[in-house]
Amino acid sequence: MPNGSDSAIGFYQRHALDWVADRNAQKTLMEKPWLERFIALMPSAGTVLDIGCGSGRPIAEYLISRGFQVTGIDATPTMIELARENFPAQQWQVADMRGLALGRLFQGVIAWDSFFHLTPDDQRGMFPIFAAHAAPGAPLWFSSGPRHGEAIGTLHGEPLYHASLDPAEFRALLDANGFSVVDHVAEDPSCGGHTVWLARHTEAR
Repeated sequence: MPNGSDSAIGFYQRHALDWVADRNAQKTLMEKPWLERFIALMPSAGTVLDIGCGSGRPIAEYLISRGFQVTGIDATPTMIELARENFPAQQWQVADMRGLALGRLFQGVIAWDSFFHLTPDDQRGMFPIFAAHAAPGAPLWFSSGPRHGEAIGTLHGEPLYHASLDPAEFRALLDANGFSVVDHVAEDPSCGGHTVWLARHTEAR
């Protein structure tokens, strides 16, 4: 079985332009209702950390259009190059989320369609990292699998690793790291079948 994020990084480096074309082919932003709920939990013109930002389109693009300042990180250099070309006024950095330590807080944190490429153990290790970058009251929005397990999908003729923890463990990890769950929908039909989590950081600093 491919080794989680390590294999996914190589996959997206090889297929960055294919991934961009796939997303551009989608005529609607299926995530828009969730993005609006995320935005409603932040101050206007706030700062957002987009973990696994890809090319910046369409998620960061939507946030930028609404006046937010985005810092995007992605372990795939080609994706960061594309993001810098697309939105040069924002901050983009090549970094592996598993060791992320930016030394600043953000008013919103996203790990959409990225976090689920990590192994279960690496996913567990991300929750302190989310907390270390979340300002008090900051929303956290991420996608996961619907249940505990590992799976290998196929995209553009290559295997692509996904994994998930059990929903009860996600809730426990969120709670242990100062987040309260705002909403959780497994395999949301209105969002392309994604399993969606929206939480909010409540821990005083």
